[in-house]
Amino acid sequence: MMRQMDEFHVTIRTSTLPHSGTYGSVWISLVGTLCETPPVKVNPEQHRLLPGSAYTIVITSTKEVGKLVLLKLRLEAQPGFPDLNWHCQDAEVRQCCEDPNVDVFPFHKWIQSADGYVELRNDKVCRRKEETLAILKAHRKKALKNKQQYIRFGTFVDGVLGCVDMPSASALGPNLSYIRQSPGTIVHYLKGFTERGTSWNSLQELETFFLFNGRENTVAKYVQAHWKEDAFFGYQCLNGTNPLSVKQIRSLPPNLAVTSKMVRSFLPEGSSLKREMEKGRVYLLDYEILDQLPDNTVNGKQTYLTAPLCLLHFNQNEELKPIAIQLQQAPGPQNPVFLPSDSAADWLLAKMWVHNSDFVVHQLLSHLLRTHLVGEVFCTATLRQLPEIHPLYQLLMPHIQTTLQINIQARATLLAKDGVFDKSISCGLDAAKLLLARGTQRLRYSSMCVPDDLGCRGLDTLPICYYAQDAIRVWDALYRFVEGWCSLYYCNDEDVQQDFELQNWIREIFMEGFLGLSHTGIPQSFQTTAEMCKFLTMVIFTCSALHSAVNFSQLDYYLWIPNSPAALVRPPPQTKGLITEDELVSFLPGVNSSCHVLSILSVLSQHAIDYVPLCHYKEWYFRSGAILRLVEKVQKELKKIAGDITKRNAQLELPYTYLSPDYIENNLAI
Repeated sequence: MMRQMDEFHVTIRTSTLPHSGTYGSVWISLVGTLCETPPVKVNPEQHRLLPGSAYTIVITSTKEVGKLVLLKLRLEAQPGFPDLNWHCQDAEVRQCCEDPNVDVFPFHKWIQSADGYVELRNDKVCRRKEETLAILKAHRKKALKNKQQYIRFGTFVDGVLGCVDMPSASALGPNLSYIRQSPGTIVHYLKGFTERGTSWNSLQELETFFLFNGRENTVAKYVQAHWKEDAFFGYQCLNGTNPLSVKQIRSLPPNLAVTSKMVRSFLPEGSSLKREMEKGRVYLLDYEILDQLPDNTVNGKQTYLTAPLCLLHFNQNEELKPIAIQLQQAPGPQNPVFLPSDSAADWLLAKMWVHNSDFVVHQLLSHLLRTHLVGEVFCTATLRQLPEIHPLYQLLMPHIQTTLQINIQARATLLAKDGVFDKSISCGLDAAKLLLARGTQRLRYSSMCVPDDLGCRGLDTLPICYYAQDAIRVWDALYRFVEGWCSLYYCNDEDVQQDFELQNWIREIFMEGFLGLSHTGIPQSFQTTAEMCKFLTMVIFTCSALHSAVNFSQLDYYLWIPNSPAALVRPPPQTKGLITEDELVSFLPGVNSSCHVLSILSVLSQHAIDYVPLCHYKEWYFRSGAILRLVEKVQKELKKIAGDITKRNAQLELPYTYLSPDYIENNLAI
């Protein structure tokens, strides 16, 4: 007697995303443990793949299929119609139309006709150890091998973190690309300056320019009103665009030619510099990493770059104020120590030089290296070493998947010949490459982990460091979320040690991303769940919260150009008393280069219209069960943090918002 044919009712869903439909047709086959069904074509004249559509077809097999494990799809272009990509949401399979048991094959990705057959597997998240079927083990291995052929590590600059080896953003394909819905940049009043290579004529001219471009920016207006004040200088070290440089010191660097007598009048009566350092009230900015970098040329003029040391004191009024500035690393008669008691012009110019150095360090190290390039390492290794069904792939990808496109685009534009660094910033391309290599050598895992970093730099208990207060609360909430996620899949330390995909992932991050530099402290393996959870928390914090702090603050603090000039075109002073306040604008670069920088920052500093706040997820697997409960819990925690920040900010003259969870983008998209 002939056996009865296996019959499957397959429902294919097109996502509701804009432009997710296609004119093409789809071929479907089912893969079971015993056989694969012949491909069946979905007739495009009867079942059009429109956005939001769902169509059911019947697939029969004369052979016994066995347990259903994979579903294969192939998109075929329709003759005479454009070959459009198709965004498949998922497929559902039943043995008959009334069967309550359904196998779900989620996809939520784009398919191109050039892809050939793509394979969907069920929605069960699992580690390699938990795969029981040989066919699924083979599928898992094959999928990773295909990714590794397509996604490879490469080199942008020798000595700098590894990057994805991809010639252009278009080569990423539709599933690693995105379109950011920008709110539009307000550059109307920046236009028309492209030909003006001369410097600003006066502070009044700058004020006119600012009136048109900064009148709606509350923070920028505060910066313009207070940029000369020492207390605001110190505030910016803690809460401005670059809160990652200032650190507490207990002794003076040997090359800082400051004596206790020099700064005695800026300290509490009866105290001394030594005593204040012992109390933990003295801080330092040290830009030694910029020493001896080559100069740039902007508008035909040489630019200058210093490597200053700036001593700061946290006083009894709870203000952090600069008390001494030395503009170059090597002490000497032509490298004076500037003091608050010097002429107003000398002291203000010294602070401008410090902020110019900070601008360079912020752009290339705190922003580009510490968030973008580090995030690219994590993303590249995740794509290469963790299958899409791995629990940590699903945890991390919403936070890191945008890094490849934005970084490839940055290397092709901002960091290329005739880009903003080449044409408008005191640190040109040659210096930028050297600085990134130096920064890579000095990266430390401890500085990437918020509790360790803040404790090491003495900021964890500083009452006016709002960055530190908010960062530690966001970090702790993220850690609890990560810990809860991992507990669903890792019962003990042995599970971590035996997850070879996880171990390959962290090993590749260390070897290919961080160039095998053991002194960085980047883990080479995980032995405990605590080690794993800490590292995962760091990844998420870096690509969301830290990026928010160092990116979205830029236009606020840089729009008033003298506060943090991108370049200075006169050499740093070697003696005191030769400059008047009216001459300060002559140190600023040409008007066109200033506007070039601001036009870039106006793009970078705005949230997307459709941005996703921290720990809010669009991915399907966050929407049910234990995962949903974890998400709801962390969202509740973050909402409480945001509310507390709002209450605190209501008491502040200048609110600090960059680490409020409702302000933080969930990924690094700009």
